[in-house]
Amino acid sequence: MPSSSSPMVLPRTFLRTMRRASKRLKVADSIGTEMTGGTLLLRTLVLRRILQRDVLAADEKNVGVLLPPSAGAFLVNAALPLMQRVTVNLNYTVAENVMQNCIDQAGIRHVLTSRKFAEKLNLKLNTELVYLEDLKPLARLSDKVIAAVQAKLLPVSMLEKQLGLLTIKPDDLLTIVFTSGSTGEPKGVMLSDENLRSNVAAIEAVIRLTDQDVILGILPFFHSFGYMVTFWTVMTLGLAGVYHFNPLDAQQVSKLCAKYGVTMMVATPTFFRTYLKRCEPAELKTLQIAVGGAERFPKELIEAFAAKFGVRPVEGYGCTELSPLVAVNIPPGRGNQKLADDGLREGTVGRPVPNVQVRVVDLDSGAVLESGKAGMLQVKGPNVMQGYLNRPELTEKAIADGWYNTGDVAILHPDGFIQITGRESRFSKIGGEMVPHIKIEENLQQLLATGEDELTLVVTAVPDERKGERLVVLHTAIPIAPKELCKGLSERGLPNLWIPGTDSFFQVETIPILGTGKVDLKGVKDKALELTAG
Repeated sequence: MPSSSSPMVLPRTFLRTMRRASKRLKVADSIGTEMTGGTLLLRTLVLRRILQRDVLAADEKNVGVLLPPSAGAFLVNAALPLMQRVTVNLNYTVAENVMQNCIDQAGIRHVLTSRKFAEKLNLKLNTELVYLEDLKPLARLSDKVIAAVQAKLLPVSMLEKQLGLLTIKPDDLLTIVFTSGSTGEPKGVMLSDENLRSNVAAIEAVIRLTDQDVILGILPFFHSFGYMVTFWTVMTLGLAGVYHFNPLDAQQVSKLCAKYGVTMMVATPTFFRTYLKRCEPAELKTLQIAVGGAERFPKELIEAFAAKFGVRPVEGYGCTELSPLVAVNIPPGRGNQKLADDGLREGTVGRPVPNVQVRVVDLDSGAVLESGKAGMLQVKGPNVMQGYLNRPELTEKAIADGWYNTGDVAILHPDGFIQITGRESRFSKIGGEMVPHIKIEENLQQLLATGEDELTLVVTAVPDERKGERLVVLHTAIPIAPKELCKGLSERGLPNLWIPGTDSFFQVETIPILGTGKVDLKGVKDKALELTAG
């Protein structure tokens, strides 16, 4: 029989967090919505009653959400776990057929969205769209009265029993996050309550966020980093969150940071580049923590951001299948001081967060390597996903004996710091040798002297009958001819196999980027195949 001694799952923690913050700002967005913890809990409970009664069938488990980061997206993502439904935030930056594929994979019958947003996307999906605007008139007086009593008067122990939260188990599925599709078709990653809860606990242990902290929410909730860091930390820890739907809208980001005193920003290097160019130091004067992830964080970009804003960004590491956090450098002056002693080393992604184990294995044999040697990074811990949705064969390939195979090549240093040296998919097998794309990119950027705070080029590969693969460089307008760049690579001591041919440089208008801010590796490869055809 469930009791108050049931596991403290995330929906239960949410109720307690909102009660403690009942009169304090918890959520705000760029369209002017502001909610205290008390208001947020009240509105969440009203929305829960409407969805339960008027929208979702009793046997409907997976529910789609198609909303940008906003107070509305926050309410929907808060309400569904209180109904023991599985949230599926859909990637609105992908093609319509890709989104439909995700909907079909998850068996989604209803997608919660807003009319304005859906009209902007102009999608024709084979599922029922439910507009939040149409739900407001469905709220009865009884819904408001009951929700008010639940939010303000009912003891939390009685409320969680009333909502059925005591039956939730740590390994119950909480969300399905589809991978970005940067290297192929998106896969549905199944994350449990324990997966996400372990990540939130790790952040609390390492960074020590307080009730005075305010996090900027610009990463979409379909991005695992955005879903865990900018949604669940606000849901269950003391800090507040402020949200804006377009991460590249630096003007609005600046306004939010200045208005609400943002202290923490998590973003991809692509978004940091934008803020570096278009935000003013006075607007980000309250910023204390800046964390970059999802792809390599160039040192030049870190230096430039620190020089302008007085805050030195630190790098973290994770992936969707790991909920997503694996490791992070501890921001100076803000972390757990026990862990913070030598808790930062630039050029690495930090040490593993508490309760997470890592190891490096040989790329060919799979044997565990000693520290200091490069190999495949594997991760074990409570953050490892339950598996890929309806893809047992892929799950079995990705996880062996509890160890998740990240696909990233890394060096594990003796003191625990992890240095990512490349992605398995970002190597080419040329003449029997593994050629690293990232290393070539770094050297080309240095030759161009444009600084890595600008995304000017990317290296990929296409099939080649003679050598197996051929390196291709896509670039925007550059001041040095390919012949001179190739000569420069040779003078820097790069092996001949690592030097692209002068006929393998192609100018493009822009480098393909995903909605999450990562380089679209699949888009890059497709473009390279198109440009080299024939």
